Amino acid sequence: MVEYIKQKELNLAIIIRASYKNSGIEFFTEESDSQQLGFMTRQKGYVIVPHRHNIVERKVHLTQEVLFIKSGLVRCDFYDNNEVYLVSSVLKSGDVILLADGGHGFEILETAEIIEVKQGPYCGIEDKVRFNTAKKI
Repeated sequence: MVEYIKQKELNLAIIIRASYKNSGIEFFTEESDSQQLGFMTRQKGYVIVPHRHNIVERKVHLTQEVLFIKSGLVRCDFYDNNEVYLVSSVLKSGDVILLADGGHGFEILETAEIIEVKQGPYCGIEDKVRFNTAKKI
């Protein structure tokens, strides 16, 4: 199962649940998105031809993160770009989430191991704005 968390036309997040299955390859992001997220199933013997990636200058205007919940239970709270709380979703072992836009916060509901992937380099204090947890609506 794939869930899209949206506020009007703004794509805040994409969640790929651990139970998601597909027999081929599928990308959930647009080719123009700065972080690409896809899923593939390949049968035994399938060969991905060796390759390398070219140096291509890209402009990244917004840091996006991909989290893989290796174990545990994590609640993700979503906010719009005005820091207004919208909705929450609970992530379980094996779930993957792309945080694409807006704000987000987390509460660890069960001890969790999380793998995070995001664009670099990290820009320190310029990289994010922290705000108070909003009252849930």
